[in-house]
Amino acid sequence: MQSNQTELARRYLAMLKRHIKNSSALSLKSARRLGTQALKIGIETLDLARIHEESLLSIHAPDETASFNHDVIRRAADFFAEAITPIEATHRGALDGNARLKAMVEELRQRTLSLAASNQELKEEIVQRKAVEISLRQSEITTSEMLSKSRQMQEELRSLSRELLSAQEAERRKISRELHDVIAQTLAGINIRLAQLKTEASSNSKDFTKKIAVTQQQIQKSVEIVHRFARDLRPSVLDDLGLIPALQTYLSSFIEDTGIRVTLQANSTIEKLSSTSRTTLFRVAQESLTNVAKHSKASHAKISIQTHDKSMIRMEIRDNGHGFEVAGIPSKKHRQCLGLIGMRERVEMLGGHFCVESAPGRATTIRVDIPQHSYGAHSRHTINSASESTLHCS
Repeated sequence: MQSNQTELARRYLAMLKRHIKNSSALSLKSARRLGTQALKIGIETLDLARIHEESLLSIHAPDETASFNHDVIRRAADFFAEAITPIEATHRGALDGNARLKAMVEELRQRTLSLAASNQELKEEIVQRKAVEISLRQSEITTSEMLSKSRQMQEELRSLSRELLSAQEAERRKISRELHDVIAQTLAGINIRLAQLKTEASSNSKDFTKKIAVTQQQIQKSVEIVHRFARDLRPSVLDDLGLIPALQTYLSSFIEDTGIRVTLQANSTIEKLSSTSRTTLFRVAQESLTNVAKHSKASHAKISIQTHDKSMIRMEIRDNGHGFEVAGIPSKKHRQCLGLIGMRERVEMLGGHFCVESAPGRATTIRVDIPQHSYGAHSRHTINSASESTLHCS
């Protein structure tokens, strides 16, 4: 490196002398070639300036005139400017390259930040899409379950409709049979008996009186049957006197027909309920006791109607029969299920709650809770006391 720099300094001095003595374009080209050579051997601008200064000092003579010194300095400056051109060009290129590199680095940094922001947005969008997919999947499952339940409920509704129609037709057949077999035959017998009496009016009066008595008995029996049908369809005492007298009348007939002993315990405040609420309680008691007589093989039942939690009326019907399996209702294996569903519907229409507690070999309890916020005007006039009373029918 030192030897190359020394050789370059020697050549620089020789070419500078020639240029000072005879300034020409050729000598300037030689200066540019020296600069290129200096760049190749690693000489920087300051090093070349020092070589130029040393060469100029060796050329300068103290006794030379000022004008000559001025001309030497100008030519030497031109020579140095041409020699340093390749090095300066390289530096400018490096500076330009550094500037471009910095600009590229800054642009890359900005793009990196933008890419990071885009990646974050993409991650958030992926999370949102996954949440939406999960929500849609859950919605599909829920919709599928709801559709399945809807189909099941439709099928159950169709089944219940068929059961209701069947029960309605069975009840109509029963009433038709009763009217045809009992009332019609009794009335036909009365008609025949009256015809006989007409032809025998002139015969023995004692026998005539006896036959009239028999005919009156048949008429009375027909009247009682008609009254029974009317009570089964809608007991007038429920509208005229209230729920407790209606239940007492019904229980007297029920005990006489079935032999099942029934105890009624009721709070007289129930008569303040609306007509719809009292009718619901009566129908639930009626249907429950019908099921007791048909299915439970019970010997005793108890009906309790009391105030519950100040705002509710609770009715419980409990028997000592063999019970049944509550799970699975409604089912065609349980013919009483239709009555249970009808009772539940009546109670829930009033905003109440219906519950059945039973098991094979155990007693059955039907519990009804209905709100007592609705009162009937008729009951306010007929009931003056809200005290609890206990009534027994046996």
